[in-house]
Amino acid sequence: MVKSFGEFLLFIQSMLFRKERFSVLWNRTVDECIIIGVNSIFIVAIVSAFIGAVTCVQIAYNLTNPLIPKSTIGYMVREMTILELAPTITSIVLAGKVGSSIAGGLGTMRITEQVSALEVMGINSASYLVLPRIVAAMLMFPLLVILAMSLSIIGGYLAGSLTGALSAQEYVEGIRTDFIPYNIVFALIKSVVFAFLVSAIAAFKGFFTSGGALEVGAASTDAVNNSIIAILVADFALAAILL
Repeated sequence: MVKSFGEFLLFIQSMLFRKERFSVLWNRTVDECIIIGVNSIFIVAIVSAFIGAVTCVQIAYNLTNPLIPKSTIGYMVREMTILELAPTITSIVLAGKVGSSIAGGLGTMRITEQVSALEVMGINSASYLVLPRIVAAMLMFPLLVILAMSLSIIGGYLAGSLTGALSAQEYVEGIRTDFIPYNIVFALIKSVVFAFLVSAIAAFKGFFTSGGALEVGAASTDAVNNSIIAILVADFALAAILL
């Protein structure tokens, strides 16, 4: 494990050393932003909307004390969404979609010797192939998390109104109660950290793949597993440090 961590740090160092021209990296980063961000909007929207709806319904089911106002349901949906569900669940979903894609793509390029061809031409393959992916992930994850926050709260609003668990006025009153702006900042910090972990771990696993198609599949699986574990560990560490 220590050896793997050391290799990972050397991999990150090689990526930052002898970078390609800014214009080249910029064009590659824009392309990766479309692949990572735009192509992930649908799955993030579906997951976040239903998570917000289910959270609202389940809180309403458990909140049976008549002394507690129903607006508390909206308050709890907002807090759970912003602090935990939107950044963490979205990043876990993206670890499966984006992480496996990065690992599989780089692994395929490695076993078909496309990476070796770049190095023969004098191109820093880590900088050219990996850096744009990591930068794009760190740019797009926060935007997707903001989208997930909004749709999750809207999903809770629609679920509460349609099921009759609480009125629209009570829900809006709840989400406006005791709002702390720093929670948004905290969620965005988490999303940037998670983006780096997912993209860097997936790139590391894919970049050093050897063998054939089976090994590419195994690298993608390992990338997703390790990314999810890293997200959960970082989630606890960031909560302990920043809250």
